[in-house]
Amino acid sequence: MGHSHNHSHDHGHAGHVHAAPPAGGKFSAAFAWGIGLNLAFVVAEVIGGLAANSAALLSDAGHNLSDVLSLALAWGAAWLAGRPATGRYTFGYRGATIQAALLNAALLYGALGFILWETIDHLRHPEPVNGKFVMLLAGAGILVNGFTAWLFRAGQKGDVNVRGAYLHMLTDALVSLGVVVGGAITYFTHWTWLDPIISLGLLAVIAVGSWGLLRDTIRLGLQAVPDGIDLEKVQQFMLAQPGVQSLHDLHIWSMSSDGHDTALMAHLVRPGGADAAWLANLSAGLLREFHIHHSTVQVEDAELPDGCHSGCAVPAAALLAQH
Repeated sequence: MGHSHNHSHDHGHAGHVHAAPPAGGKFSAAFAWGIGLNLAFVVAEVIGGLAANSAALLSDAGHNLSDVLSLALAWGAAWLAGRPATGRYTFGYRGATIQAALLNAALLYGALGFILWETIDHLRHPEPVNGKFVMLLAGAGILVNGFTAWLFRAGQKGDVNVRGAYLHMLTDALVSLGVVVGGAITYFTHWTWLDPIISLGLLAVIAVGSWGLLRDTIRLGLQAVPDGIDLEKVQQFMLAQPGVQSLHDLHIWSMSSDGHDTALMAHLVRPGGADAAWLANLSAGLLREFHIHHSTVQVEDAELPDGCHSGCAVPAAALLAQH
């Protein structure tokens, strides 16, 4: 039985291109600024929160610290993604961005649990809060986090790592705005119970706002079909190619947190096999129609004796008849 293989890495121009992302990623300067500014702000908030006896400030500082760790992990993963492939790591280190995103999600929710414990303790034993000092520090937080979010705005739609940084910073800016409002109310009303209540509200906002990021990183880790790609439409496209009788063992996944780093593996049954021109045309079509940059296709001239290995075979006539 003859087998033809195509492993195309077409990135929009001629030849087989295996270019890795730039070392440190395109947002190295943004990561550096974000880490430096937020680390300095964490120190200021911890000192201010203890001095002002503010649970809201301390909770905000804890979340900002988790953001510093998150940015550092994401930056390190971006640097690894730019390293060349090796004999053992033949895909390179692009998957490090997915691992970093998963770890960041775990760190975030761990920090939220710790802050929740501290906030409940402040709620049970409320103490006077220096509202003016709280407003001053939280106001600085709006500027720090707002500026950092702005640095990542350009890349937040294409990379879950960058989107995580952007959402964290944008959320923090909104959280700081809430702390300012709470500090103002506390300053004029002297309601000592209000500060931990605001802290609980901020924790809820952060947890809900981070859920989408956690869901996306889990999907990436489990090698799910990327958002924006319809598996059935890919099947239809491949089965519509000249001479194809059936399709099996089709897998589509992201190789990194970058949504533009999508891979495909599939087996096609096509009597007579396939030549290089046919395979190149198929690969170009997958890139053009679905933005799949890495396609590995095995063409078989007849059905395998033991059938498909992981996924049911799809006959061309059966699927195309449904549409």
